[in-house]
Amino acid sequence: MEEVAHQRSEEEASDTSDAGELEPLNRPEAEQPNAGADALNGVSKPSEKGAQPTKQRTKSAWRRWLTPSRFCCFLSALFLVTVLLLLSAGGLWAYKAGTPLYGESDSWYPSPQGGTVEAWRQSYERAAALVSQMTLVEKVNITTGTGWSMGMCVGNTGPVDRLDFPSLCLQDGPLGLRFMDNATAFPAGITVGATWNKDLMYERGRAHGFEARLKGINVILGPAMGPFGRLPAGGRNWEGFGADPVLQGIAAARTIQGIQAEGVIATAKHYVANEQEHFRQSWEWGTPNAISSNIDDRTMHEIYAWPFAESVRAGVASVMCSYNQINNSYACQNSKLLNGVLKDELGFQGFVQSDWLAQRSGVAAALAGLDMTMPGDGLFWQDGQSLWGSELTKAVLNSSVPMDRLNDMVMRIVAAWYQLGQDDVEQWPKPSEGGGPNFSSWTKERIGKLHPGSPDSKETGVVNQYVPVRRTAEGGDHDDLARKIAREGIVLVKNEDKVLPLSRNASGHPSLTRDEKLRVGIFGEDAFNNPRGINACPDRGCNEGTLSQGWGSGAVELPYLISPAEALRGRFDSQFVDLTYWPTNVVQHVDGTASAQELCLVFVNSDAGEGFISWKDVKGDRNDLYPQKGGDELVQAVAAGCGGKNESGYPVGDTIVVVHTVGPTILERWIDMPGVKAVLIAHLPGQESGNALADVLFGDHNPSGRLPYTIARKEEHYGPSSKILRVANGLAPQQNFTEGIYIDYRYFDKHNITPRYEFGYGLSYSSFKLGGLFVHPVGSWTQEPKRREASPVSPPQLDRHIPDPEQALWPEGMQRLRKYVYPYISTAAEVKQGRYPYPEGYSHIQEPSPAGGGEGGNPSLYETLVSIQARVNNMGPVAGDAVVQLYVLYDPDTVGYGNKALDLPVRVLRDWTKIYLEAGKTEGVRFGLTRKDISYWDVERQNWVVPRGRITVCLGFSSRDLPPTACSTLPHVVAEPNP
Repeated sequence: MEEVAHQRSEEEASDTSDAGELEPLNRPEAEQPNAGADALNGVSKPSEKGAQPTKQRTKSAWRRWLTPSRFCCFLSALFLVTVLLLLSAGGLWAYKAGTPLYGESDSWYPSPQGGTVEAWRQSYERAAALVSQMTLVEKVNITTGTGWSMGMCVGNTGPVDRLDFPSLCLQDGPLGLRFMDNATAFPAGITVGATWNKDLMYERGRAHGFEARLKGINVILGPAMGPFGRLPAGGRNWEGFGADPVLQGIAAARTIQGIQAEGVIATAKHYVANEQEHFRQSWEWGTPNAISSNIDDRTMHEIYAWPFAESVRAGVASVMCSYNQINNSYACQNSKLLNGVLKDELGFQGFVQSDWLAQRSGVAAALAGLDMTMPGDGLFWQDGQSLWGSELTKAVLNSSVPMDRLNDMVMRIVAAWYQLGQDDVEQWPKPSEGGGPNFSSWTKERIGKLHPGSPDSKETGVVNQYVPVRRTAEGGDHDDLARKIAREGIVLVKNEDKVLPLSRNASGHPSLTRDEKLRVGIFGEDAFNNPRGINACPDRGCNEGTLSQGWGSGAVELPYLISPAEALRGRFDSQFVDLTYWPTNVVQHVDGTASAQELCLVFVNSDAGEGFISWKDVKGDRNDLYPQKGGDELVQAVAAGCGGKNESGYPVGDTIVVVHTVGPTILERWIDMPGVKAVLIAHLPGQESGNALADVLFGDHNPSGRLPYTIARKEEHYGPSSKILRVANGLAPQQNFTEGIYIDYRYFDKHNITPRYEFGYGLSYSSFKLGGLFVHPVGSWTQEPKRREASPVSPPQLDRHIPDPEQALWPEGMQRLRKYVYPYISTAAEVKQGRYPYPEGYSHIQEPSPAGGGEGGNPSLYETLVSIQARVNNMGPVAGDAVVQLYVLYDPDTVGYGNKALDLPVRVLRDWTKIYLEAGKTEGVRFGLTRKDISYWDVERQNWVVPRGRITVCLGFSSRDLPPTACSTLPHVVAEPNP
C-alpha cells in the first residue's frame, strides 16, 4: 500500500467535511457556496474556492501564509481534554470547526484531459479504443480499489475481464518490494542521494522495476521525493534523496526512467508537502483534521513542486497525492494542485492515485483531478464503504460527476498501462495464462485466501510461488548492485592522520612489531544484527541491532543482512589482528575493554519512520537529531579510553565512528575529541551493509559519497521553522512554511551560519582540483520563456451519454463479499436527481498556465542558455571519483520582472557530475544550464522569469567549496524583456 501496516485492520478516520478542495498558492479569499451533494450519500461535497483570474495573485496574497497561525496554541494536555469534551458534548461542531469548510486553496476547473503530448498519443488512441467499449461499471471498477487486503497486493483495482484488462497490482515501495520473498533490500533513498551517482540511480530503478515485473506488479509506489526534508527530524525523509530540489529531481527522474524501462509504472510521491508524521492524517493523532502545510506560491514552485516537474518530464505514469492538507485543502481534492499545477502547468499525462485512505471526499475529489482511489475503502480502514465504487457510479448517473471526467480518469489509467507496454502478453501474461501477482502480501504460506480482507472469504489458491528475482541471468546480480550503492552512499566526513584506509594485516601500524597482533575493538549494538532476527520487527518498526533501513510502508523484508561486525571479522587477517566485541551501547565498564585496544570502531545510529509505528517514544518523527540509545555516551567513553592514555591524558589508540542514520545527525558531543580520528556517515545501506562499509574502510573502494543535506552544529541552526509540530495548535493543525525557499544550506547561507559539514561535503582518499573553466552564454536571453503553443495533439473524445441506470444493477446470482468494493448499485432508485451545486468558479474556464505546454512545463524552460566546460584532475595517490557540483550565484542587487526587488538565495545547486579518475589523470566535464535553472518563479507573472543582474556560475566540491578559479560571472548578465 503506501502508508499503513498490514497488521492493522482499523485506522483512524479523516474528516468528511470536504474542507479540502482549494488550492495551495495564494489568492484573495472569496465566499464559498454550499457545494454539498447527495450523490455520494452526503459524504462527498466538492468544496472549492471561487476561481479568481490567475494574474490577480499578488505578493500580499501569498504573504498571508507568512503570518502566525490564527489558532491559539494549546498545551498538549489541555488540547486533548478540550477535544474530548467537544467530541462528547458537541462532536459535530468539533468535526466541522477544525478547518474552513471549503478550504483556502484556489480552485482550478475543469480537470485537464490527458492525451495532449506526442509521446503519449498512441497510448491514448489505444486507450480510447478500449475504454469506448466499456460499460459504466467497468469504468468505475478501474478507478476504484477493491479494498484493503482484498487481493494479493497492497492495492488492487477491479478488472475488466470481458476486455482482457487486468486488475492492476500496486505495491510498496521506494526502497524495494514490500512484503516480498526473494527480493532485494536496496539501500534507502537517502543513501542513493548520498552517492551523487546518476548512473546508479538509474540502475537501482531498473533493478527495482525488473524485480517488480517478475513478481507481477504493475505499479511501484515510488520513488519518494516528498517529504522533501524541510524538517531534519521528519520521520520519512530517508525515503527521499536529500534536501535540495535539484538533487531530489534528478535522482527521482533517473529512478523513474529505470523503473519504467522495465515496463513497470513508477509513482512519484507524496504530492505534496507531506513533511512530518505528526498529524499527517485525520484522527491519527487525536485531531479531526490532518495538518495543513501552508505554503506560498513561489516556494511551492521553486522547492516542493520542482522534483515532481522533473518526474513528469521523465515520463512518470502515476503521481500519488498525500494525506495532508495544503493551505487548508486536502491534497487529494485540491483542484489547484492537481488540475492547475500538475495536469495543466506540468502537463502530467498519467493518473493521480490517492495515498491509502488519503481521499476524503467522492465527487469533490473526482472533480479536483483524482483518478484512482486506494485502497478503495472509505474513511476508515477496511470499512468497505468506498467514496467511489457504487457511489461514483451513482454520481455519474445523476451527472454530479460529468461523464467526460470519468472517461478521462479511466483513459489516464489505461493509457499508462499501454504506455509501459503492459498489454504485451510475452512480458505480462494474462491471469488465465499464469500472469498477475505471484505473491501474497498477507501470508507467507503457499496456499492462502484470495480475498483475506473479507469476513466471507473462503476461496483459496496458490498465492505464493516464491519467484527469485535478486540474481537472475536476465536481470543480473542485484546483491552486487546493492553493495555498490551502499558503499558509494557512505560519506567520509573526518579522517585525521590518514587513519583510513585500514590494513587487513595491520602492516605499517606504528605501535606494532611484526610478531605482535593489532588489538581491535568493535563497539556498539549497531555493529551487530538484531539477535531476535533481522526481520523480527514488522515493517522494521524498531531500532534493534544494526540499522539498515527506516520503518514503515517504505521498508522491506531483508533476504539477508551482512552486519558490520561480520564483514570486519571476515576482512581482518586473524593471523595479525585480534578482535574484541562489545555488542551493546552500555557504557558501564566499557573503558576497561577500550583501553585494551589499539584501534576502536564505534557504531551508533538514529532511526525514524512512518507514523503508524512507534518505537519507544519515537513516534515516526525523530525526537531530536542526536544518536539514539546512548550513542553519544558510548562514543565519548570509548574515544576517551581507547588504547589507554599517555602522560598528557590523551588516548593512545585511534577511534573510528560509523553512523547509520535516516538523516542529519548532530555530532558535536564528540566530533572534536582527540581520540576520534575518522567518522563515516553510512546512512541506510540495506542488505549489504557490512560488506559495503568494509570496502571503504579497507580502501577497496575510495569513498565518494557526499552529504545530501547539511549537518549543523546545533539543531536550532536549521531555523525556527525547522521543528516538528508536536502539539496541535488547532483542530486542524497549522504549519506555516515561513522560511519559504530557505531550506537546509540555503538557510545557512542566508543567515551566515557555519555548519559542521555542509551540503555536498565528503572526503576521499585522494584529492582533486578544478581548472580550465569556460562559460559561454547561448540561446535567447529573454526574461520569460516562449509563449505557450497550442498542443498539436488533441485528447480523444468518447461518448458522454449517461447510460440507463438499469445497466449498473447487481448481476443476478453474483456472490457478494462483505467489505469488498464493487461498482454496482442495488436499485435505480438510488440515483437521486436534482441540480448539482458545483462550487463557485467551476464553470469558469481557466486560462492555461504560460509555464505549461509540455511534460514538465513549457519546453522553452528546458532550452540551454549557458554552456560550461572545465577540467578536473586527480592529484592524489589512488584512483577515485570526483563529484563536481555546479552552483548558480546571484548578485545581491539582482532584480525581478519590472525591476522589482528580489530575494534570492546566495547559491543554488543546479547540476553535478561524478567522474572516475585514475591517479594523476585529468578529464573534462561539461554542463548546460537551462532557462529554468537560472530563473525564479514570479508570483504576479505566474511564470518563470530570468532575473536582471549579474549571475555567477561556480563549480566545486561542496556548497562551500567553490574555488574562485572555478567561478565565472556570465558576460551576458542582463536578461532582456520579452519582445
